[in-house]
Amino acid sequence: MIRLAPLSEVPTNDEETHPSSSSSSWRNWLKTHFSLIFITKKSDLRILLSVLGCPLFPVSSNPKIPISQVSSSAEYIIEHFTAASGCRKIQGVVKNMYVSGKVSMAIVDTSSPASTISQKGCFVLWQMVPNKWLIELVVAAHKVVAGSDGNVAWRHTPWLGSHAAKGTIRPLRRALQGLDPLAVAAVFSAAEYIGEKNILGIDSFVLKLSANHHDLTERSDNTAEMIKHVVFGYFSQRSGLLVYVEDSYLTRIQSPGSPPTYWETTMGTKVEDYRPVEGVMIAHSGCSSVIITRFGDNLKAGPAITRMEETYTIDDVAFNVPGLSIDSFIPPQGLIKGYPEENLGWRSPIDR
Repeated sequence: MIRLAPLSEVPTNDEETHPSSSSSSWRNWLKTHFSLIFITKKSDLRILLSVLGCPLFPVSSNPKIPISQVSSSAEYIIEHFTAASGCRKIQGVVKNMYVSGKVSMAIVDTSSPASTISQKGCFVLWQMVPNKWLIELVVAAHKVVAGSDGNVAWRHTPWLGSHAAKGTIRPLRRALQGLDPLAVAAVFSAAEYIGEKNILGIDSFVLKLSANHHDLTERSDNTAEMIKHVVFGYFSQRSGLLVYVEDSYLTRIQSPGSPPTYWETTMGTKVEDYRPVEGVMIAHSGCSSVIITRFGDNLKAGPAITRMEETYTIDDVAFNVPGLSIDSFIPPQGLIKGYPEENLGWRSPIDR
């Protein structure tokens, strides 16, 4: 067994399927692929799967924050959500969960929106208490698998193989898009209330969470520094349910001898079509939009922008699936536990 190379969460060509080190993989990518991302269509599918396929949430499922810093307004919003979703009735009763659905992804051609080509696929997601999850997503015959056994998160792609994530164990963002109300309540219970806003025609209360400095540092290295990662949850004032999730992160990339380049990635997801499943309200569809902006003094033409979209629908949801065990969440062979984390990262500006 050998230590896995760090996960370079950026599109790569066939010659770079096994980067040897975090620094070299970033240097190679910076040198050869900036133009690929914004000029050609060759790696569109890889970019889509990297960004939209299996992104992680910015914070852990049990963020630690002093009780004195949690506002009464945030507590009220979460209490309203737990009552509206009915999730409290399954707390301690539901041990695992299964979800299947369909997706449609596309990189938006801003010059000719009518020529935008969508890639269609499907996914299955399993979750088990505590902090175990596994997702398999197939789009246009390309399969991406990601998971967590509660101790390490990982991802496998056809072009990079299996790689471990860096930083604290975080939940899958897709599960926080109205699929797992218990996780939504747990995560946002430590959020900051920042006010009210009308989003997509819905009057909402807004809660904010931010990755702390320690975790940002763990998700950085000597060529890529994660500067911030924040998420906003919009809860309907009328229904109490989560209706929109938006997160944004900023990364500074600088290889030796080159000026820094900054990447800002913002993903907003509309969460809708709530239906009862065993008495719990589960969102059965949604759509996400992503804007990736690259800027810096070395970009004479100004900021470069890429836009992406995803729509998804949920076909089936089930609780307490018979036969699902912890063995289902074992990481791929070759992932070494107890490794020094400085060489294992999941923190790129193009892939979440």
